[in-house]
Order: sequence, then C-alpha cells, then structure tokens
Amino acid sequence: MYVILVYDIIAQKRGSKLLKYMRRLLNWVQNSVFEGEVTPANFEIIKAGIKEIINKEKDSVIYYTFESMSYSSRGVLGIEKSDTGSFI
Repeated sequence: MYVILVYDIIAQKRGSKLLKYMRRLLNWVQNSVFEGEVTPANFEIIKAGIKEIINKEKDSVIYYTFESMSYSSRGVLGIEKSDTGSFI
C-alpha cells in the first residue's frame, strides 16, 4: 500500500520526536509531510508509534492510503525538499 501522511503538532518537542520517528519509516517530502510504500502490517505499527508520541487532544495526523500508485502522478512547483525519485 502507498501512504501519504501529514501532521500538525503543537509542541516543538513532540514535533521533533515525531519527525525523527517518521523519517525512519517513510520518505520525508516536505515539512510535516511523508510518503512511501508500506505493508498493511507495517502501517499499523507506524500508527501505533504515532499514537504514543502525539497528544490526541491537541495534535493532528492525517493520512491517505492507496492500494496502487498506477493511476497517479506527482508534480512539484518550486524547490524539491527531498529527492524522492518516482514517488507519488
């Protein structure tokens, strides 16, 4: 499955912790934006780790999952933050 994940974390400390966690698991595309191919089981592990880091009363994490990337294309206007190759 392919995942696009974005987050808005209120506290700097939690934001830094989540950034470090997510950079190990998905491709960092832009500030607070990640994408990548994962198995459904690994995505459940990712979500569990996120739940341990965030404050559910103050923070927001939104994710989109796709079964296939075959119908999509990816474009960038301006500077590319991260070298993602052929990702969505």
